[in-house]
Amino acid sequence: MLPLFPLQTVVYPGEKLPLHIFEKRYQQLIDDCEKENIPFGIPTYINNKLDYGTEVKLQKISRKYPEGESDVICLGTRIFRVKNFYEQMPGKLYAGGEIEFLEDNDGSAQELQEELLKNIAILYVELTIENPPVFDIPFISYQVAHKIGLALHQEYHLLTLRSELERLNYLIGHLKITIPVVKEMNRAKEVIQMNGHFKNFDPLDFEDFQL
Repeated sequence: MLPLFPLQTVVYPGEKLPLHIFEKRYQQLIDDCEKENIPFGIPTYINNKLDYGTEVKLQKISRKYPEGESDVICLGTRIFRVKNFYEQMPGKLYAGGEIEFLEDNDGSAQELQEELLKNIAILYVELTIENPPVFDIPFISYQVAHKIGLALHQEYHLLTLRSELERLNYLIGHLKITIPVVKEMNRAKEVIQMNGHFKNFDPLDFEDFQL
């Protein structure tokens, strides 16, 4: 049985997650992780249910507070599905569950990585983001997922995909929809800003005009 810390967030393998621990049950969880060197799971709470989540390991306790609270850094490792959930593990304050770890079906494709990076670059230009993050090939989809404006349900859907090729295609598809919307918003902003200003229109040529 894996200790569980349900949250309304998505954690990906390889991702560092800073957490402020304040509830007594999770203070106990972090104490157990520190003393016994055990991992715990963060299942994403979405649509009023728990299904997919990510196992994490406690990497560092950055700060402990007098009342028992703490700031910790965890690292995502493996994705799982919750088979059975229990509000309390035996003898503990925190929740737990029977889980099934999931494996990916295949590897990645450099062509898809390159296409994804090109679209990310276009998005950042359109959003005029200063000092955008830089990604080098090879990379995995999880490394960029939090950096392209996905909604929570989209981040969660990515978590459920068991193929890196599927994930790369999903992110590319998201950007192909998002970029035109951002471009249209930028165009609308320019039009709004032009209202009230003098406009320079090319005169019409009536030589071949017919009514």
